[in-house]
Amino acid sequence: QVQLVESGGGSVQAGGSLRLSCATSGNTNPRYCMGWFRQAPGQEREGVALKWSDGTEFYVDSVKFRFTIAHDNAANALTLQMNSLKPEDTAMYYCAAAPHPTCTWDRTGFPYWGQGTQVTVSS
Repeated sequence: QVQLVESGGGSVQAGGSLRLSCATSGNTNPRYCMGWFRQAPGQEREGVALKWSDGTEFYVDSVKFRFTIAHDNAANALTLQMNSLKPEDTAMYYCAAAPHPTCTWDRTGFPYWGQGTQVTVSS
């Protein structure tokens, strides 16, 4: 089993920044693919950023050049640095792990999920 716990959410004004962290524990494996997803009220959960075990990164178009996914090896955590935040970034953000070195945006490929952390961006 893998346990994921997100933190770092909050309320900011448009143009501000937040850094989300996802602490990992349990049967973690450096060859797992990790990702950040988000879900706004009344909308489906969507992928935001993926990081393959070889370091390859993917971003949804709406966050490219504003968000950065990274591993914090010292803290055994996955992070998401979010800059130039917009009101449309408001959502619950979830960390997820897939027991494979690569993954896609398909949520069914991620058996492990955190409880989520809320991000609210005001205009």
